Amino acid sequence: MKILQKTTLQTLFGGLVLLALSACQEAHFMTDRTYRTRVHQDYTDRLAADGGALAPFAVIPEDATLPEQEALEFLYAYMPLADVTDYPTTYYLDQVRAAFLARKEMGWKVPEREFRHFVLPIRVNNENLDSARVVFYKELKPRVEGLSMADAILEVNHWCHEKMTYQPSDARTSSPLASVKNALGRCGEESTFCVAALRSVGIPARQVYTPRWAHTDDNHAWVEAWADGGWHFLGACEPEPVLDLGWFNAPASRAMLMHTKVFGRYDGPEEVVLESPNYTEVNLIDNYAATAEASFRVVDGEGAPVEGARVDFCIYNYAEFYPAVSKYTEADGRTSLSSGLGDLLVWASKDGAYGYAKCSFGKDKDMTIVLGMPDQVGHDTTGPARNAAFRHSRLDRESLDIVPPPERVLLPEVTPEQRAENDRRFAYEDSLRHAYEATFPTQEEAAAFVLRHGYGRHMALPLVQSRGNWRVLEAFLAGAGDHERAEALLTSLSGKDLHDVTLPILMDSYNDRESVIGPRVENEFLTPYKAYFRTVESFEDMKTPQEIIRWIRSNVTLKDDPKAWDIPMSPRGVHESGLASPRSRGIFFVALARTLGIDARKDPVTGKIQYRADGDWLDVDLDGAGPAVAAPTGVLRLLYTPDKVVDNPKYYTHFTLSRMEDGRPHLLTFDEGEGDMGGGMDW
Repeated sequence: MKILQKTTLQTLFGGLVLLALSACQEAHFMTDRTYRTRVHQDYTDRLAADGGALAPFAVIPEDATLPEQEALEFLYAYMPLADVTDYPTTYYLDQVRAAFLARKEMGWKVPEREFRHFVLPIRVNNENLDSARVVFYKELKPRVEGLSMADAILEVNHWCHEKMTYQPSDARTSSPLASVKNALGRCGEESTFCVAALRSVGIPARQVYTPRWAHTDDNHAWVEAWADGGWHFLGACEPEPVLDLGWFNAPASRAMLMHTKVFGRYDGPEEVVLESPNYTEVNLIDNYAATAEASFRVVDGEGAPVEGARVDFCIYNYAEFYPAVSKYTEADGRTSLSSGLGDLLVWASKDGAYGYAKCSFGKDKDMTIVLGMPDQVGHDTTGPARNAAFRHSRLDRESLDIVPPPERVLLPEVTPEQRAENDRRFAYEDSLRHAYEATFPTQEEAAAFVLRHGYGRHMALPLVQSRGNWRVLEAFLAGAGDHERAEALLTSLSGKDLHDVTLPILMDSYNDRESVIGPRVENEFLTPYKAYFRTVESFEDMKTPQEIIRWIRSNVTLKDDPKAWDIPMSPRGVHESGLASPRSRGIFFVALARTLGIDARKDPVTGKIQYRADGDWLDVDLDGAGPAVAAPTGVLRLLYTPDKVVDNPKYYTHFTLSRMEDGRPHLLTFDEGEGDMGGGMDW
């Protein structure tokens, strides 16, 4: 590894010389010298960190031009860790070249800043990256050539509606090409898909997300696209006759917070909520609703300002105070936020101490939040610490009136002729999509197939659920000799997995007869890893969870930055890089344990990493040196007397439970299957 790192670093610095020599002949991608120097420094610092662990993954190809080299530096400087380790440099070079080609051929007059942050980046959400940019461009270019940017945005959205429409599903976001194959997706997938389509033809686009509405249980994601000097919004895959129109105009006017993650260091005009190693989170609420700014000062029990305190701005929704946006205090203990004219619960915490206050934006201008420790409750302290600690013990007994903003909707003008033409196109686009969906196996066709190959009729269900991915499922079922193992593998997957799982992933788990068959740990994108783990010499003699734990502690460097964009790394990526976020490290443990035949999981409610021994689930401590211990259990009994309004309270609708961790409440997320939250489990 040392030889590889040395060679890679030599290649890296040799490339820097090439950059300097090429500068006289080619125009820079980033024309601002100061910004370009900062990006270059961030890139080199990242590759030099951790003993050069990432350097082998980010060697810029020698055939890249100067603009391409600078674009690759920009991407590698800020992309999530998983994107560095799980995709080759040739993939990113292809994406950069596709973006530059669209800029050249489409001829939109897009400023450098908007192109750099809203066209060039591939990632939108937590989707698996693919080559949609190249595929979409070939299909969309003929449809938008010669149009104004505004008309091109509308046309792209009509194309998106031909390809997919709304259906709720779990939180994992399908890739754009998988969405085309499936033809369905939740709003997060529709907006990811639409952003990818707009960027493919060189139009700046970004996903806008309101984590929770303030006036009703739900959330939503849509798209903003840039045209001729300004940003406009649209409902993804929900074409309208004009821009700045969607079914959500009215709810958006009542929203408290809206934001987007802008790739890299961004110096745009919007309010910055958070600067992370990967992105700049900006607040977009001013584009949709009347707003006001409030300032917050976080102090300790003695009244001294607390630097670096996390301040969560929480919207009451789905029966919890959801942390929609998080900020961190400066040296003076201060931070601020612009929000819609309603109420938020503002929760501040650091090192286990916490405090909170309700803020009515538009009324409250400057608030102080005092941090206290839970063990101070009941102590005879004086001053603000006593009040803060006393309040901490009483959050469950306080009555908080949370008032959403009033509705102030503004709608753009739409003529009857425009509405009629849009309705005509809408119906035609539905018919195109329905014609494609008609190529999927019916229940009868799927039943005939599985019976013909010796399976029970019940195996028709996963084949039908696979929708556009049915050929992969048919190939797997037809080629699997062990029907019991094949059934066990498919039933371990989610419905969404069936939409985009590949044959190599299925065969990787099917062929490894000594492993625990299920490849899924949480909502990561599935990758084949079991056959690879079998080739790792240091894993050959591992037999116990303790040996896995010791290996991880010795060989995997933890990258624990709460501000980082935590996209799950593949288990192979963790092993090859020797780096992992806490989340990816846990997935790696479970994946390796299952490969070695040890039943392991990530607890779906608590999020703890566990393995099973003698019928009990044991909690794994990957940070400390102690042995695994049996997961502690207890009983919480909630009593409720039915009334005329609610006869049977439902989780996510009428109540939720959270566990305090390091001064912050963490929701217990009980499984509701494939749908969105709020279905209301019957307790």
